[in-house]
Amino acid sequence: MKIAVISPNPHHLAGIGPLLEARGHAALLFEGGKTRMQQVAESEQPDMMLVDGICCDTNELAHVEYVTNHHPGIAVVLMCSAHTPEFLISSMRAGVREVLPSPAPQEALEAAVDRVAAKITRGSAARQGKMLAFLPCKGGSGATFLATNIGWQLAETRSVLLIDLNLQFGDAAAFVHDGTPPSTLADVARDISRLDASLLAASTVKITPNYSVLAAPEDLSQAMEIKPEHVDAILDLAVLHYDFVIVDIGRSMDTIAIRALDRAWRVFPVMQTALPDVRHARRLVEAFRALGYPAEKTEILVNRYEKGSDIGLEQVQRSLGGVRLRTVPNSFKEVSNSINHGDALGKTARGNPVARQLAELALALSPRQEESRSLLGRLFRRA
Repeated sequence: MKIAVISPNPHHLAGIGPLLEARGHAALLFEGGKTRMQQVAESEQPDMMLVDGICCDTNELAHVEYVTNHHPGIAVVLMCSAHTPEFLISSMRAGVREVLPSPAPQEALEAAVDRVAAKITRGSAARQGKMLAFLPCKGGSGATFLATNIGWQLAETRSVLLIDLNLQFGDAAAFVHDGTPPSTLADVARDISRLDASLLAASTVKITPNYSVLAAPEDLSQAMEIKPEHVDAILDLAVLHYDFVIVDIGRSMDTIAIRALDRAWRVFPVMQTALPDVRHARRLVEAFRALGYPAEKTEILVNRYEKGSDIGLEQVQRSLGGVRLRTVPNSFKEVSNSINHGDALGKTARGNPVARQLAELALALSPRQEESRSLLGRLFRRA
C-alpha cells in the first residue's frame, strides 16, 4: 500500500516511516497538520492516510470529511493523544476508519494497517475489472478504431483504461485525442519498480473523466525494452482500478499478446468481408481453440459490413464454424472524419449507424441495471 503520514511531530514521522517500509508499504512522510490533508490526498492519492495531532475539537474533522467525501478510496486513520467518546463518534461519522493513540504503539499501528490492507485487497478482488482484447484479422481491418470507440462508449457509465499493446506501430491514442501523450507504456515499464495506481493514472492520456489511454511507445527501440512481466504487472494493477481494461493488440501473436488474450474476458477479432480476412480469421479461431479458449470468449466483429457483398455472412459463418459474429456497418466518410480529427465517433456523430451499433455492443458488455420501481427503492434513492 501507499501510505501518507501527516504529523506535526518529526520524531513521530521518523519512527513510523521505517516501521511501515519494513512491512512492504510505501511511506510518504509530511510534516504538518490537518490542513495538509487535502493537498496530500490530491497530489499523492495514497491508499491510506495516517493523520497525527487531531484531538478533541470536532471542528477539525472538516478536513477529514473533505478527504473521505472527495477521495472515498483513501482509508483515513487518526492518531490522537486524547479524545472523548463524542469525538470518537463524530470522527467515525466523518469517515475515519480507526482512531489510535499518539504516539501509537507499534503493535496497534501494525494491526490497524494490516486491517486496512486486508479490506482493500478484498474489495479490489471483488470489483476486479473486465478485460477486453481487440485484434485485427488482417491489416487495415479497423480494430483500433473499434477498440478506442468501444472504450469511449463504455466510459459513459464505467471507468475505462485502454492499453495500446501494438508496441511497434500502435497509435490508439490518436484515434480519440489530438495531443501528445505525457508518457507511454515504455516509460511505465522502465519505472516498473515504482508502479502503483497513481503512476499508472499519471502516465495515461485523459480522454474523458472516465476514459484513459496508455499509449504505445513512440520509438521502435523502446518497444524492445518492454517485457512480458512488465505487461503482466500493469494489467494486474489496471483491473483493480478500472471497470474495463481494453487491450488493442497488433497482428503479432507473441508472448505479450498471448498473455493478454489468456486473461481477457472477451476477445474481439476484427475482419472485413474479403477473402484474405476470412482466411486470417479462420487461422485465429483455430489458434484460440488450440489455446483452449471457450467458444463464448470470442466474438468476431465484421467491420464495414454492407449487404450484398461478394462474401456474405453465411459464407463467413460456414468458414469459421460456430464462432459468434457481430456486424458493424460501413460509414466511411464520418468514421474517417472522426479519426482525422482525433475524436470518438460517438462524440462527433452520435446518431451515426456505426456509433449506434457500438453503443449497443457497449450496453451488451455492461448492462445498466434497471431502477427499482418500488416505493422502498424510491425512498432509498431520495435518501
